[in-house]
Amino acid sequence: MERKVIMGIDPGTNCMGYGLVELCGREVKPLLLGDIDLRRQPDAYAKLRYIFERVSALIEEYRPDEVALESPFFGQNVQSMLKLGRAQGVAMAAALHKGLPVFEYAPRRIKQAITGNGAAAKEQVAALLKSMLGVEYDPRRLDATDGMAVAVCHCFLAGAPIAQAAGGERSKSLGGGLKALSGRGSSSWEAFLREHPDRVSEPGGGRKTKK
Repeated sequence: MERKVIMGIDPGTNCMGYGLVELCGREVKPLLLGDIDLRRQPDAYAKLRYIFERVSALIEEYRPDEVALESPFFGQNVQSMLKLGRAQGVAMAAALHKGLPVFEYAPRRIKQAITGNGAAAKEQVAALLKSMLGVEYDPRRLDATDGMAVAVCHCFLAGAPIAQAAGGERSKSLGGGLKALSGRGSSSWEAFLREHPDRVSEPGGGRKTKK
């Protein structure tokens, strides 16, 4: 059975999230969830060097077959865009240096692939990953789940039949835009909220409970 390991990276200038998943036949398993804290680095160039070193070390240890990155968000703050682009470029260079194929996905596309809503909050993305893959996460460190979301998005868009392998309940949670992955089609994020109100975190970090 063919086995493929996908590494997803959510670039950042203060914290860079990453996640690795294993695609084995029709099953996807989470392997690793974490983040790279860059706040203690003395300057912008030290951060870039540290990103390259840590991403290279993770690649050497876990040997992914492909690397997927979130592309920079195009906002109004040009300086922030430039810094984020540098961080993404260094992470990309680390993967290319190891001879790995690299893929990029826009932030809205990743959120849409996971939740069906391109404007979903980080908490919603994390909640869906927990539902689909049983991923436990720290609600204070959502950059890590964002990194894993990039890897899972790549699996979805590469045509992995995750929805069928995961079962009916998880097929429902995949959100809109993923009908090709499930014989029954896909439910919207709103439908998931109605069916599972206890599984979604509030933006402030709290958790909804059934009334």
